[in-house]
Amino acid sequence: MPQTTAYLRVTDCSWEGGTLQGEVTAGSFTWEFCWLFSQSRLDIEPSRGRALIQEPLGRFLEQRDYQLEPGGDYQFTIRAVI
Repeated sequence: MPQTTAYLRVTDCSWEGGTLQGEVTAGSFTWEFCWLFSQSRLDIEPSRGRALIQEPLGRFLEQRDYQLEPGGDYQFTIRAVI
């Protein structure tokens, strides 16, 4: 199955507010995201290509949210060509 590496940068985190914000890039796409982990809600902008990243990014954040820190760079694999 084809794969693409997604690169994620955390820009802000508020444990009190229950949010994690950042940017993710995969292929020629770049999105900004806000993970409201207290509500298990993921907002992604812009909408162009959102369907490609929504599920893999959500899984990555659910698995690693407490390990992610502002200013940190991370990566994960998407099982698709983007």
